[in-house]
Amino acid sequence: MNSLRNFSQEMTGIVLFMLFIVLFLAGDWVKDYIPDEFLTSSMVNVITIFLSILLEAIPFILIGVFASALIQVFVSESLLQRIIPKRFPYLALFPAAIVGALLPVCECAIVPVARRLIKKGMPAHLAIVVMVTAPILNPIVFASTYYAFQNNMTVVFGRMGIALVAALIIGALLYRFYGKRNPLIQKEHDHGHHHDHSSNKLMQTIVHASDEFFDMGKYLIIGAFVAAGFQTYLDRELLVGIGTNEVLAPAVMMGFAYIISLCSEADAFVASSFGSIFSVSSILAFLVYGPMIDFKNTLLMLAYFNKKFVLIFIGVVTIVVYTCTLIVQLFV
Repeated sequence: MNSLRNFSQEMTGIVLFMLFIVLFLAGDWVKDYIPDEFLTSSMVNVITIFLSILLEAIPFILIGVFASALIQVFVSESLLQRIIPKRFPYLALFPAAIVGALLPVCECAIVPVARRLIKKGMPAHLAIVVMVTAPILNPIVFASTYYAFQNNMTVVFGRMGIALVAALIIGALLYRFYGKRNPLIQKEHDHGHHHDHSSNKLMQTIVHASDEFFDMGKYLIIGAFVAAGFQTYLDRELLVGIGTNEVLAPAVMMGFAYIISLCSEADAFVASSFGSIFSVSSILAFLVYGPMIDFKNTLLMLAYFNKKFVLIFIGVVTIVVYTCTLIVQLFV
């Protein structure tokens, strides 16, 4: 059953990616076969925004998946565990955040990494700090955020600053609420993803990169399309009204991030398309909250972690990120 589900998910990613390639390379030819009543001005606008998001995001996605694959193949969890001290639970938050910043792993792949770290003996609150910092603080995400917001460096550095502060607070609160208990679901048989552990490191890297690309590719395509439709069909006056509300706007953008957050390398390009409508703090809420927790990550966490821990984690992340963005709002 698992192999059939994995196969269907991989085929979905491949089909969606091939559809994008066809639309990009043969768009004019395909357009001749589409009825004129379908190609309304609104639909053309959706397609334009959709393709612009994808074309800007894909180069950073490719860099991210190969960097992630290199980490997966050449860096062991035991090495990371030796770097982070376990004797001082609060002081260890800082090296955990640094380790997360050095891991160019998208949120699509970071939950299994956090689970492996806990299984190898890392305290849960430190593994969670790695989990929430890795998708945001790594150099590739910084580069993509800079590229998307070149004219607004407040967003670029604000995303990194909020992510770091929020991650440390989240880790401290989780340790305070959950202590040293193991949050993982205990199973008699651990059915993980088994990859080829042969000596051919290059082949392993390519396999990991291709798996991750097609896994996150479907989220990228679906999310870009939803974002394009959201901007095209949602009442512009309603968006402007929400976007100018200092209290409501960050919460709305966090909810939006939870539902359609892409990979962290691509989120910046979606957020930049809302830059003329939503405030800086709202954009920051979207850019920080989505990579830390979204719908697909919630499903992954529920598969690995017990329900109580997941609910505590979601509550803590939501309150901390929202509070941080409101504080930033006072200074921007």
